[in-house]
Amino acid sequence: MSKSTDPAPDRVELDDLLEEVGHFGPFQLWQCSLLLLPVIFTAFSNLCYVFTAGDLHYRCLVPECETASGTTPYAPEWLRAAVPFGGKPQHPAKCDRYQVIPSSPDEFVCDESRFNRSAIERCTEFVYADPSERTILNDFDLTCEENLWKVTLVGTVHSIGQFVSLALSGIISDRFGRRWTLLLCVGVGAVLAIVRSFAGSYPAFITLEFVEAMFGSTSYTTAFILSLELVEPRLRVIVKSIILVAYALAEGLLGLLAMTFRNWRTLTIVLFVPGVLSIPLLYTTVESVRWLLTKDRQSDVVNILQRVAKANGRPPLPKSTLDEFYLQQKTKLEAEQRDGGGKKSFFQLVRETCRHRSLLLRIGNCAFCWFTNAMVYYGLTLNSVTLAGDKYSNFIFITLAEIPPSLAINFILNRFGRRKTQCGSLILSGVFCLLALTALKDITWLNVSLFLMSKMAISLSFSTLYIYTAEIFPTNLRQSFISFCSMVGRFGSMLAPQMPLLQALWAPLPMVLFGSVAVLSGILILEFPETTGVTLPNTLEEAIELHSRRKRSTEDAEKGSYASPG
Repeated sequence: MSKSTDPAPDRVELDDLLEEVGHFGPFQLWQCSLLLLPVIFTAFSNLCYVFTAGDLHYRCLVPECETASGTTPYAPEWLRAAVPFGGKPQHPAKCDRYQVIPSSPDEFVCDESRFNRSAIERCTEFVYADPSERTILNDFDLTCEENLWKVTLVGTVHSIGQFVSLALSGIISDRFGRRWTLLLCVGVGAVLAIVRSFAGSYPAFITLEFVEAMFGSTSYTTAFILSLELVEPRLRVIVKSIILVAYALAEGLLGLLAMTFRNWRTLTIVLFVPGVLSIPLLYTTVESVRWLLTKDRQSDVVNILQRVAKANGRPPLPKSTLDEFYLQQKTKLEAEQRDGGGKKSFFQLVRETCRHRSLLLRIGNCAFCWFTNAMVYYGLTLNSVTLAGDKYSNFIFITLAEIPPSLAINFILNRFGRRKTQCGSLILSGVFCLLALTALKDITWLNVSLFLMSKMAISLSFSTLYIYTAEIFPTNLRQSFISFCSMVGRFGSMLAPQMPLLQALWAPLPMVLFGSVAVLSGILILEFPETTGVTLPNTLEEAIELHSRRKRSTEDAEKGSYASPG
């Protein structure tokens, strides 16, 4: 790239201008740091229901032996005489008690002689293992098996809200801009979550859970796209790695805050008030220059690039370079008008996509991969929190276990490429799931190790998937297609909580499903093009040409310019 004193280059691409103003200086660092805030709030939104609608340890109140005061012990010595324990020896039955044998009013005895152990009756008053812990279960009286579906429905409703939002936010973002979509999602989502903390009934809570998920849960995708389109190709993996680590740390912070604030209403306010306060900071972010370019707003692109140059301590872009850039973009626009009769609308672009069989197959394959990742990832996560021990500590440990694969993509993706990493991580996760069904499951430490390795493998796959999906679709439809694939993935996250029902039919069925689907998806990934070091495609034609592109030199790849197929 020439300096201001040099003649204008023959051809000026956007990546050349980004190189001129600085690859990753103070401006990009500040912007990417701000965009971590929506990532953190998305983690809070996506997993808050684990604690707000969490199940609790409770048992029947036995009035003949105790009172309903907060000091009533949860596990007194006489409890086994009064309450059945069932399949979990450490926890008594939640809603059943033995029938009391009448005795003299002056006699206070709480042993086996006081209860008829062959007759069981239901109870309506309860003693909680941790009286300070409040969730919607004890706030809205959702105890016992007949109300369990109302508690588990919260996670499903949240996923449905995400499903609807992904269908809308992608179209809005690609048509009206990433920045305004981000501000809308963060601001409205945080306000709705705070309002939800004041819900006085279950119907009000579940309605607000759905509406909040429509906004708050999609900030991640928009922030990711903005960050990705701000930096050059060789920094995409590093930026994604930082986002993944921030997301995992936010999940761990959620567990720590839930451990501190045991009341779900207080916890919700603590989590989401910062989202409202962050709006002025997020307002200072800039729109995606790649999106502006697809909207024929070259002057806005240049203004942002000049701001970047000034913040990074670089000289202003030379007039000769800008003139060449303007001329090149004008030529592109005129060519599109000649070929397509004018500027193509969003729906025209979608119709054009439908005419390309290879691109349609790519979208279908990508959607199945999202479904697989979501089902296996959330399925393993939900199974993991049932491990023995403190649920808060388990949650923190499990979420922080995602950090190693998040950091590993820096090395793995650039060394082995996107396709091999996506394929290998899915197959490994599936194989580990299937191995956990063999005789190895009887060795406790080995069974746990297989579980953790499968979780880490699917985390690596999910980490790769966001980058890979963004690199195989064109700029003017990128977020729409990512949102569509992610939307299909929500069916996987909706299915994951139903694994206990499948387990009741046949105990190994969930792990068989996880393993077989993951291996199948890993094999299908081999149909994707390799995109390591390739500039993000801006048009449908460039996205299609990814399959037939020539292998570029290392120097070209580091520069990040798009290479036409040879």
